[in-house]
Amino acid sequence: MAGGAVKSAKLNNYDPGEAGRAERVLNGPGIVKHATENVLIKSSTGTWATDPAMRAAAQQVVTALHGVPNAATDIRGPVQDKGRIAAGGHAVLITFTVPGTADNADTTFIAARDAVTRVAGQHPDLTIEEAGSASLDKEVGSSVSHDFRKAEVTSVPVTLALLLLVFGALIAAGIPLLLAGSAVGAAISLLSIPGHWLPVSQTTSSIVLLVGMAVGVDYSLFYLRRVREERAQGSDTQTALRTAARTSGKAIVISGLTVIVSLAGLFVTGLAVFSGAAIGTILVVGIAMLGSVTVLPALLSMLGTWTDRARIPFLGKRRAAAKPSRSWAALARTVIRKPLLTGGLAVAALAGLAAPALTMHLQDPGIHELPAGVPVIRTLVDINKAFPGGPAPAEVVVTGSGVNSPALTAAVASLRASAQGSHGVIGSPITAETLAGGRVLVIDVPLAGDGANATSVDALGKLRADILPATLGKVPGISYAVGGETAGNHDWDAQLTSRLPLVFAFVLGLAFLLLLITFRSVAVPLLSIVLNLLSVGAAYGVLVLIFQNGHFQSALGFTAYGGITSWLPMFMFVLLFGLSMDYHVFILSRIRELRQRGLGARQAIAGGIGSSAGVVTSAAAIMVAVFSIFATLSAVEFKMFGVGMAVAVLIDATVVRGVLLPAGLALIGDRLWRPRPVRLACRWRHRSRPRVSMAPSAGQVNSTTERRTSP
Repeated sequence: MAGGAVKSAKLNNYDPGEAGRAERVLNGPGIVKHATENVLIKSSTGTWATDPAMRAAAQQVVTALHGVPNAATDIRGPVQDKGRIAAGGHAVLITFTVPGTADNADTTFIAARDAVTRVAGQHPDLTIEEAGSASLDKEVGSSVSHDFRKAEVTSVPVTLALLLLVFGALIAAGIPLLLAGSAVGAAISLLSIPGHWLPVSQTTSSIVLLVGMAVGVDYSLFYLRRVREERAQGSDTQTALRTAARTSGKAIVISGLTVIVSLAGLFVTGLAVFSGAAIGTILVVGIAMLGSVTVLPALLSMLGTWTDRARIPFLGKRRAAAKPSRSWAALARTVIRKPLLTGGLAVAALAGLAAPALTMHLQDPGIHELPAGVPVIRTLVDINKAFPGGPAPAEVVVTGSGVNSPALTAAVASLRASAQGSHGVIGSPITAETLAGGRVLVIDVPLAGDGANATSVDALGKLRADILPATLGKVPGISYAVGGETAGNHDWDAQLTSRLPLVFAFVLGLAFLLLLITFRSVAVPLLSIVLNLLSVGAAYGVLVLIFQNGHFQSALGFTAYGGITSWLPMFMFVLLFGLSMDYHVFILSRIRELRQRGLGARQAIAGGIGSSAGVVTSAAAIMVAVFSIFATLSAVEFKMFGVGMAVAVLIDATVVRGVLLPAGLALIGDRLWRPRPVRLACRWRHRSRPRVSMAPSAGQVNSTTERRTSP
């Protein structure tokens, strides 16, 4: 807990590229960018020119806002700016800024919101709604905090309940939870140290909790079930612990290193928020791995047979034996008899699930982040329909010696005029605000679209490439950068897309080398990688079917916006590749162990899958249950994450482990354990040794022959 003594610094997370440059200027010393709020007034019967009630309501809103000066300043309506009258005149917009900083704006604006609500009560025939950056931040912040608390509070009792079903005894069920919880606590405490140079948010801590619970429970299950299995076969506690250390302990170390290698791929993105998440998850995996091979054996040695105490009625006696699964072993034998047919059918099924992933469209949710029924989201959608680009304008941040020059004033006027001739690329009202005593000018430019879709991205491109160079670009002594939500998402997505091949190459390459060294086989890592990619691809396809195409959106409580959030596929790949390798390493280790005992290839495959089925099924059930909790949260990004991870783990623990893995192993046969590169290396090492005797004894000949005929 040493990290807890170091106070973590709160660092800003900047977008890459031009948007990041704009953000850094706005977060500079002495610069305060105020949050903005919008009041939409709509009439279903008249227009601004013909509806007296609409004009009266607008005047009352302006008067009410002037009555709360500490919550609303720079109030502008349709009287001051005709650009605040929507096309057709059925809606008008009143804007105001919220005093203070962005950190406290979500509470400062409440008095202004209450004033608008009182005016709305006086005009039941009109729609009067308020929304903006301050109210959205408040709603999103409250929703995310509530969601994470729900996930954290729910995941622990769900995990404990499933562990009770697995072990049938309270003490045995509590051990994995204790190890996972201590690993999570230590990792979150240590996060305060890298928090001095990397952004570490509540989201990072929640991801650490999720990953830590998953791997901590997995590793404890691997170890504890093996100890129980050995004791059920007649071994005493110390002998069982030694066997578990030699087998499951080794598999845990290999699994942990594979997960760490996969998570290290997040560093390749070059994005600070991913680097912070990578450090946190690597810490918790490393602590859980070390605790599983040090603290856990010591605890089990101290408890002895007490681990089976406090049994649950009707469960304790049956679960304590830790017997191999006959059903999974029977399935494996069926697959082995016809590996090409069964494996081909499974591949076809997963390929069919993965096919929709070919049409995946990466797009950030924007104002669709929360369900459409949330009042602030509904209002923002209404504002965006009446005034496209209003809720998420581009922020043109201008600096330099010419900020206060007449040439820049004329360029801003030209920019406003260009809104009329841009054919809907940019809209109005275009506002300008001077900050830091005149050193910085921020111009808000509404973009076409909803701020996140392709229309907004195209408008941003034309603003950067054509409109701004033709206006601000001609002013000497200034420089500018375009920021804002649309620009930040675009620049983030551009860097993520450019680094994606490097992330895949890094993770796949290092995982291949690690498994190659571990199993001394080329076929093992290749088979594991291919199977993992199949399960990840199938999960991607399910994500597209549900969240991009909108299937089951009513049941899951979201509104499809035609895309998948941009960070999710890469993050899912890194996390899933590491977690699913746990199963493969554990199963393959059991199969190799049986093979080394002299069992035939098919017997070893069926026996390895049958003997590992209990722990793998239990671990997968816990993971699926915990990830499914995220599907019940409010934010659509968390729903995507929960559904995608749960589906991938479920596929990996059933179709991949039960059908594809035994089919692949059966098709490869003994070549799995005897690859040519390793055999040649072994021969070279044998020839390089000095020969002590040219005539070995009969016993030596027999032992040599036995070694050469064993795998």
